[in-house]
Amino acid sequence: MKNTVAILALAFLPLVSRAQEEVNQLIAPGATLQQISKQFKFTEGPAVDKKGNIFFTDQPNDKIWKYDTEGNLGVYMEKTGRSNGLFFDKKGNIISCADEKNEMWQISPKGEVTVLFSGYQGKKLNGPNDLWITPKGGIYFTDPFYPRDYWEHKKPEQEKQSVYFLPKGAKTPVLVDDNLKQPNGIVGTPDGKHLFVADIRDQKTYKYDINKDGTLTNRQLFVAQGSDGITLDNLGNLYITGRGVTVYDPTGKKLGNIPIPSGWVGNVCFGGKNRNVLFVTASESIYTLKMQVKGVE
Repeated sequence: MKNTVAILALAFLPLVSRAQEEVNQLIAPGATLQQISKQFKFTEGPAVDKKGNIFFTDQPNDKIWKYDTEGNLGVYMEKTGRSNGLFFDKKGNIISCADEKNEMWQISPKGEVTVLFSGYQGKKLNGPNDLWITPKGGIYFTDPFYPRDYWEHKKPEQEKQSVYFLPKGAKTPVLVDDNLKQPNGIVGTPDGKHLFVADIRDQKTYKYDINKDGTLTNRQLFVAQGSDGITLDNLGNLYITGRGVTVYDPTGKKLGNIPIPSGWVGNVCFGGKNRNVLFVTASESIYTLKMQVKGVE
């Protein structure tokens, strides 16, 4: 796992158009997109630990990889329950959307697996996809239906594709929004007051207020763009994936797009020792870009 990966500098032209000027101000001066590796089938679910190391999934190959702060890349775990979205809790456990059996896993630093829950109201979930953990330890997650060739069931058991909340210590998730077509990317603000959910099929991203009991209110359309994965920086800008990485300011104003030379960008997070490295999972590849802003995960 300790083999250092040679970073492949990509000869992309700087983003110099007027339309891109505002997003360029978020990128470190002189920084260019770096392709770290292109050996994967479909990368997803990047998450960062307390030290700034980044973990991500190659979901079709059932592996979790680690890209550390020194630039080392290696397999962290195999047979991961077909993990997709990941997030670290305060104890250093990886919380994983393990859709092989439509479960949520807790993976300890020693690799020990605990199934946090399986199913909702006696039926299989569609397939937990992405998640965000609140400052108090509750878990919000999206549950879209994407048929998998390793499932025996071919039709969803849940009537709708929804967003759920698992209170800290609970064993049963709570439905918090079922009025979506296909929820996917999800992230919350570091103060725990607001939640963003991307409805990828409806090409919309919503902003909610989070109540003390974990329920959601005051759903508002934030931007008319859906996303596979989303993240926030320390200025409150929202990063949306798909065709490149599109950045919106806290009011929903589009700042610009960071082009990524892969057919699809699945997800994005901030990592590195100073949390100022934008890490991009893009189908067969992973990329990094040094930023002037930092992440808040």
